Amino acid sequence: MSDNRPKVMLGELLVEKGVVSQDQLRIALTEQKRQDNPLGKVLVEMGFVSEGVMRDILGEALGQQSVDLSKVVVDSEAVKLVPKEFAKRVRMLPLSYNKRTNHLTVAMSNTFNVVALDQIRSLLGEDVNITTLLAGDAQIDGAIDQFFGFELSVDGIIREMETGEVDQVSMANYSHEYSQPLVRLVDSLLSDAVKRGASDIHFEPEASFLRIRYRIDGVMRQIRSLHANYRSMITVRLKVMAGLNIAETRAPQDGHISLQLFGRSVDFRVSCMATTCGENIVLRILDRQKGIISLESMDFTDDSLANLKLMMARPEGIILVTGPTGSGKTTTLYSLLNSINNESINIMTLEDPVEYPMNQIRQSQVNPAAKMGFAEGVRAMLRQDPDVILVGEIRDKETAEMAMRAAMTGHQVYSTVHATSAIKAIGRLLDIGVPKELLAGNIIGVLGQRLIRRLCTQCRQPYEPGAIERQLLGLDREGGAVTIYRDVGCSHCDHQGYKGRQAILEVLRFDEALDELLVHSATFSEMERAARAKGFQSLAEDGIRCVLDGRTTLSEVSRVVDLTQRIQ
Repeated sequence: MSDNRPKVMLGELLVEKGVVSQDQLRIALTEQKRQDNPLGKVLVEMGFVSEGVMRDILGEALGQQSVDLSKVVVDSEAVKLVPKEFAKRVRMLPLSYNKRTNHLTVAMSNTFNVVALDQIRSLLGEDVNITTLLAGDAQIDGAIDQFFGFELSVDGIIREMETGEVDQVSMANYSHEYSQPLVRLVDSLLSDAVKRGASDIHFEPEASFLRIRYRIDGVMRQIRSLHANYRSMITVRLKVMAGLNIAETRAPQDGHISLQLFGRSVDFRVSCMATTCGENIVLRILDRQKGIISLESMDFTDDSLANLKLMMARPEGIILVTGPTGSGKTTTLYSLLNSINNESINIMTLEDPVEYPMNQIRQSQVNPAAKMGFAEGVRAMLRQDPDVILVGEIRDKETAEMAMRAAMTGHQVYSTVHATSAIKAIGRLLDIGVPKELLAGNIIGVLGQRLIRRLCTQCRQPYEPGAIERQLLGLDREGGAVTIYRDVGCSHCDHQGYKGRQAILEVLRFDEALDELLVHSATFSEMERAARAKGFQSLAEDGIRCVLDGRTTLSEVSRVVDLTQRIQ
């Protein structure tokens, strides 16, 4: 966030408001002298304050209205009024334009840049009225890339590689003086995946071509196919970016890529594996901007959120999150930790690998080469005076017992376990050899979750459910009229019918009654009946709630949760 504006003692203001400490301010001032950057930008880069908080505080201090661009709908007509190169240079995004009153509203990171405002008037006329809103540097950079159109033309670059004719579109916007078309091609594919909100990129070799697929909203989608001639070149380029051995083509390899895209840092976890047609490469996209969300925005029911907060209020014990791979368990764990993260407690994590860096939390990674697995890592963390411990995954008896031991010795422990439901997570722990007496009293609760796609609000189509659908929804056949929605597809959702995802959750809070049932080897059915008596709702019921609210479809819920048991 730039703060080259009329003199405001920014550091003192932040300390006075309790946003940063004196120590953090001194560190940032030292770094500012070394970098010769504005203090606000240094504080944001060092993680001492978020860009949103910095934006709001500067806006308040300067008497300027601030804006969160992630919550703004930008007027496409306003964007056309200003050249992209100019917008990027002065960090300015047109938000809206009223032709009748000749009034333009823009977001800027430096609202006192009178030179930039004069240039806008020279473009649109001296009589134009301009309203400036304060926004963050990273948000503006990302929004410019999003609303001014994608910078790199994949088709143009491929045409250049085939014909030798330079693609002027990508060259004009490329940040380097000149880069080989292959470099621009790979960069454009990675940028395109991030722009589309993909979670994974698959480069899949076939006998005569290379298939490229993205996983968007949990579903694989083929993006394009390239001739086999590009296969080895793209593989080598990705390996170089990830720091992998390009000469090794038989053994699996793992690496990491970090890029600055759309004004923010995006990490890619790279995995290479030999197949019959060549090396298959999968990139997991770790977008820090999307990695951590607040508990309130996770769409818990009021009862579930209250139960979860009661669970987190217990000073010791273990909270488990369960679900299949890709169900958002790590995101949920990070959100839980972020909600309790403050200077008064020491939070430590052991992950495989660390996905999203978090301020003020000591994050470690399992390292088989150094003989540090989950069990050894937990043992080491317990000597580091932690209050809260996150164990990435409980995979075996030794790790489970170490996590339980940490819970028994006064620590709050968070972890994940693979199971099909919250109640069956207990069965999973029993299967790997954890004694039931050790579980009882130490399990605070279990969250089960899945991710479902949300219906596109622009094209969803209402209809009256039939007899079978009413049964799945838990409605009487002769009951009143109910409207639910089906997916259609339009340009807004890329003709998928869905746009974005949300979690459906079940929260099982353990109390003395459930502990007693566990000790006496009660069946899952008995434990579920006891939990339901105290308000427990299953994943299926939470999914049905989303269908009745018009947020998703029955077919989407049935894709991730078994609904057949609801048919009598």
